[in-house]
Amino acid sequence: MGALPFVDAHIHLWDLTRIRYPWLTPPFDDNGPNGSVEPIARTYLLDDYLADAKAWNVVGAVHVDAGAEAASALDETRWLQALSDERGLPTGLVAFAALDAPDAEALLEAHAAHRSVRGVRHIVNWHADPKRTYTPRDVTGDPAWRTGFGLLAKYGLSFDLQCYPGQMLGLVDLFAAHPDTPVMINHAGMPVDADKTEWREGMKALAALPHVSTKLSGFGFVHRRWTEEQIQPLILEAIEIFGTDRCMFASDVPTDKLFGSLDRHLTAYTAITAGFSEDERRDLFGRNANRLYRLGLAV
Repeated sequence: MGALPFVDAHIHLWDLTRIRYPWLTPPFDDNGPNGSVEPIARTYLLDDYLADAKAWNVVGAVHVDAGAEAASALDETRWLQALSDERGLPTGLVAFAALDAPDAEALLEAHAAHRSVRGVRHIVNWHADPKRTYTPRDVTGDPAWRTGFGLLAKYGLSFDLQCYPGQMLGLVDLFAAHPDTPVMINHAGMPVDADKTEWREGMKALAALPHVSTKLSGFGFVHRRWTEEQIQPLILEAIEIFGTDRCMFASDVPTDKLFGSLDRHLTAYTAITAGFSEDERRDLFGRNANRLYRLGLAV
């Protein structure tokens, strides 16, 4: 099914017997940004991922912080680094760090000491609709958060940006001031609102910065019962805005399994890009993630 080498740009693993994940702990809320997460609130390990991805030519994968409680951020990195050393996957790690925390620099330094760590993520989603809001306030304008962001280049770390479209324009000046910090937009910028004008303007403004790229995943956040026809224009427009050299397909499992299997997602992505050249598709499905996350794979 998946002949092209696939470097999965966004996966999660979690062992609920090892680390606590508040968002995967009862009681579950049907009205959250994902709907109820109860179907995925169970341990999900590397062999589970490989079973889900068995039909695809997975040659690498980037693990992105899975929402463990903040005090366990370094424990998660240690566990995943040991797994990477033993099994070769995940190939790269994006760890959690609260950039506005007083001890942010110490945590960044500790994460960066691990061979496979490439960046950090601090989810900053804030939306006027409380059903869509992840954080109680928009931290992206906080001077402490911006100071923390400014430390990433010192430790050779990229930043995974998970925000809503209304926050994008407010981040352009910060990212422009730090051209040595690569930024990877998660889930195609999460275009959750019916009117995509705000998303389109924000994505174009961020794409004007050459060190910003985007992942193509998470479309269930937009349409929980998505169809290929619904997500096709979003994918094609994101690729048009960023170009085939700054977009990366990702499975986002097991989170995206709330909206469909890995096979269903990747089959749709493959069909939507069927008209692209083989070179472009190799970039989208593997080479861009390898290059942008500095994985050093032969793809």
